[in-house]
Amino acid sequence: MINNKLHNFHIPVMGLAYTIDSPLRVAHFGIDSVVSIVDDELIEKMHAFYSKKFSLPYTEITQKMQDYRAKRITAYLNTLDTLVKNKFEAFCNELAESKNSLDNFMQMLPSTSEIKKGFQEIVSGGLDMADSLKNFISEHLQSGSIDVNIMTKVDKTNFNKNMPLPAIYNDAHAALRGFANSRLNSSLVLSAGMNPSLFSYIAEFSDFLPDAKRQLNKKIILKVSDFRSAMIQGSFLAKKGVWVSEYRIESGLNCGGHAFATDGLLLGPIMEEFKNRKKELVTSTFQLVQKALQQKDIVLHEPPQVKITVQGGVGTAEEHEFLLEHYEADSVGWGSPFLLVPEATATDPATRKLLAEAKENDFYRSNISPLGVPFNTVKGTTNEKLKNQRIDNNMAGSSCPKKLLALSREFDEKGICTASRKYQQLKLHELEKLQDNLCIEEYESRVEDITVKSCLCVGLANPAYLENNIVIKGEAQGVVVCPGPNMAYFDKEVSLKDMVCHIYGYKSVLAATYRPNMFIKELVLYIDYLIKDIEAAAGFCTSAQVKKWNLFKKNLLEGISYYKNVFSISGFFTQSKIEILEQFQYLYEKVSFLHIPCQEEILA
Repeated sequence: MINNKLHNFHIPVMGLAYTIDSPLRVAHFGIDSVVSIVDDELIEKMHAFYSKKFSLPYTEITQKMQDYRAKRITAYLNTLDTLVKNKFEAFCNELAESKNSLDNFMQMLPSTSEIKKGFQEIVSGGLDMADSLKNFISEHLQSGSIDVNIMTKVDKTNFNKNMPLPAIYNDAHAALRGFANSRLNSSLVLSAGMNPSLFSYIAEFSDFLPDAKRQLNKKIILKVSDFRSAMIQGSFLAKKGVWVSEYRIESGLNCGGHAFATDGLLLGPIMEEFKNRKKELVTSTFQLVQKALQQKDIVLHEPPQVKITVQGGVGTAEEHEFLLEHYEADSVGWGSPFLLVPEATATDPATRKLLAEAKENDFYRSNISPLGVPFNTVKGTTNEKLKNQRIDNNMAGSSCPKKLLALSREFDEKGICTASRKYQQLKLHELEKLQDNLCIEEYESRVEDITVKSCLCVGLANPAYLENNIVIKGEAQGVVVCPGPNMAYFDKEVSLKDMVCHIYGYKSVLAATYRPNMFIKELVLYIDYLIKDIEAAAGFCTSAQVKKWNLFKKNLLEGISYYKNVFSISGFFTQSKIEILEQFQYLYEKVSFLHIPCQEEILA
C-alpha cells in the first residue's frame, strides 16, 4: 500500500484574509491549508469575486436574510470545493501530458515520499509509461484539504430588535453551522481554548459523527498549548460523542498572531509528553466517546486515527525533520514564511515589502488586540500609521463597522469593542477625571493602554481586498499583519516551489543573517516574557503572581535541562550542536539568577 499523503507540512490559518483562498492556490499540489471563517463579510465578497472570475452562478446573501452568516460561509466553502476540484482535475491532466510539469511537481515532493518514488519508477520505465502514469495519478494523487478555523472566543451574541437571539446564532456557532452544512470533507480547527456551548453544538451535526462505514465526513482539530489542555478539551468533546482527529500543538510565543503563553512550558517538553502519552490520550477519550455514541446507537470497536501536529517558529529543513522524527509528528505547520509567497497567500504588495525588509527588532509582541491577548505583529503597518493619525487628531478609536470583537459589556450590554471610537472616547473621558491625581507618566501610560487597540476585523481583512482590487468602504483602517518572530529571517518574495524546496532541504531561502535555533528562539521569548511580567508589576505583585512566576521559572529551568540532554545525544544539528548547548547553558544561568520577589518583599 502506498501512502497517498503528498506532504508532511501544512499552512496554518493566518489572520482573516491571508489564507482566505489558500486552498485554491495550493490544494492541487496536495498541500493542506486552513481558511478563517470568522468574517462572513469578507467571505461573501470573496465568494462574489471568484464566482465572477470563474463564471460561476452567484446570488448575493445579504444581512437581511435569515441565518445569513452561516449561509454565506456554506456558499463560499462549496464554491471553493468546486474550484479546487476543477483545478485539481486540470492539474492531474497536465501531469499526465507534460513531462516538464511532472518534473517540477516531483521536485516539490519530500525525498521520503512514496508517491515520488512511484513516479520515478514509472518515468524510468521507458516508452510505455503514458497509461501507467494516468492510472497512477488517478489512483494515488489527492488534493490538499480545505480546512477551516474558528476562534472559539469570537462568539458574540447577536440581537434582533434589542432582543438577544438564541446561542446558535452567536458568531462562532453560526460559523460552525456554515461549515457543517457545506459539502467539504475536511477538518474544523478550533483555537483559543474551550467554549462549552460551541463544543456541545458540534455533536448536533451528523457529519462530525461516524457514518454507517464508521468514517468521519468532517473532523475536529484542536489547537492546544499543552497535554493537559488536550486531555481536558478532548475529553469534553468525547463525552458529547465527538472525536478529536488531530491535536495541533503551537508554540505559545514563537507564533504568528495571538500569542497564548504557557506557564513557562516549552515546545520540546510539551511535544515529548504528547509522544509519550499519546496512547493514554487516545485510550481515555475513546472510552468516553464509545459510551456517548452508544446512546446514539452508534458502535465503534476501535478508535479512529489521531494525529499529533506541531507549528510555531520552524524555519529550516533540519528543524522540520527533527520535529517529524524525534517527536513523531504527523505534520509541521509553516505559517509566516508563506506570507512572502504570492502563490500561496493573499497579501498586498506593500505588506509583503514591509515584511521582507523588516529586521529582527521590528517584530514584536503587541497589545493591539481587542481580545486582551498579546498579538505578534511588525512595526510600520499602514494600520499603525492611520491609528496614530487619529490619536493625534483627538479621534482615537475605530468606527467599528463589523463588531466581530465587540465582546466587552462595560458600556453596552450588546457588547462593544475596545478598539472602537465609542469605547475609547468613554474610557478617555473617565481618565480625564482622574488626571489631577496622576503623575504625567502614569496618565500617559493609561492613555496608551486605551488607544493602543487596533481594528483587527478590518485590518486583517483588507489584504485580500487590496490584492484583488475589491473596493474597501468606510473609514480607512489600513492593514494589520500577524507574522511570528521567525519572519525576521526571511527577507524576500519567493515562489511556491522554492519555499517547498526550502522546507524539504533541497535549497535555502533564508536571509543571509544569523538565525537562532527555533528552540533557543522560543526560550529567549519566554525569558523576556517573564522578565517583563515581573517588571510590569512594579512592586505591587500579589502572592498569586509570585507563585505563578516561581512555577514559570521552574518550568523554564526544567525545559532547558531537557533540551541539554536531548541535544547532547541527538543526531540532528551536528554542525551547530556545540553552539546550541553553550546557549542553553548561558540561558540556564540567566534564568537561575532571575530574581522572583518573595512574600516578605510584597509585605514590605
